[in-house]
Amino acid sequence: MDTSEDEVLRIIEEVSEEEAKESNENTIKKRNGMLQSFSSSHSSGQDSDLPLISKLPIETAAVLDIDSAIQDAQRRMWESLKAKSNIEISTEDTQNILKPYTGTKVSFVILHIDLVDSTKLSMTLPVNRLATIVQAFTYEMSLIIAGYGGYVLKYMGDAILAFFVVGPSSNNFASPCINAVSCASSMIKVIREGIDPILNQYDYAELRVRIGIDVGENAVVQFGWDTHTLDGKVVLKDPHLDILGYTVNIATKMTTLATPDQIVIGQLVYDSLDDTKKSCFQPMDINPEVWNYVSSNTGGGIYRLYSSVKGKRKSHS
Repeated sequence: MDTSEDEVLRIIEEVSEEEAKESNENTIKKRNGMLQSFSSSHSSGQDSDLPLISKLPIETAAVLDIDSAIQDAQRRMWESLKAKSNIEISTEDTQNILKPYTGTKVSFVILHIDLVDSTKLSMTLPVNRLATIVQAFTYEMSLIIAGYGGYVLKYMGDAILAFFVVGPSSNNFASPCINAVSCASSMIKVIREGIDPILNQYDYAELRVRIGIDVGENAVVQFGWDTHTLDGKVVLKDPHLDILGYTVNIATKMTTLATPDQIVIGQLVYDSLDDTKKSCFQPMDINPEVWNYVSSNTGGGIYRLYSSVKGKRKSHS
């Protein structure tokens, strides 16, 4: 039977779309299974020296057992410092979840977390110790991101860029925004109560982070292929996908405006929170020469930013 070239291309495209859909469904099923075993209930916490936001109940299905996360972080950090680290991190789930959106615009909540004074750490620690600490930090933050239904987009040395899916046609930002803000709060709590106490035992400096979160439309684009070879021959090719858009740039910029252990969120994220959660943030008074981003989604005025209300850090001495 003769088949035209156009027909062949159509069949290939249909098969590719079906494979992408199946891959997306499998990714979600796998992560849901992980979350069921990894997550149970969130501790609201009553310590006065924690950020106010960490005391809030999380009204969403993506809820982390924060006490277990802290204990696990302590154990893994201790094991990493005592012996060679055995940490495995993969972004396969990220690529799979993005495949159906390739070449389209999709709304994402973007979270950017950055280690403070990482240059100072690199100058005061041996290379192997620095690598161990950063690897452990990266691993713990990745688990928390997954625990709240997010995905790591990329690792950038001492920083992580993550996203939470809103969808291609949804304007309901509430759940993914809540998840992202809750994720950021848990990150700070796990660092303070899980990682830092172990570092203190070795007389290492405590880790401090800054976090920026914003939501908006982004483009999912393909940058070439990730090739897998065997005996010098390509046996598998996967599209390498990335996210482009103002939201990524803005969230990254917002991180630089945060003080250590502070979360900065954009106006659209703030507007998606309930009144109780909003009370944990305060408007930021920023010089227009430093911040002059104008958003059409907020009436054309300067896009407002809000910072988390911080408490005192615990002493681990």
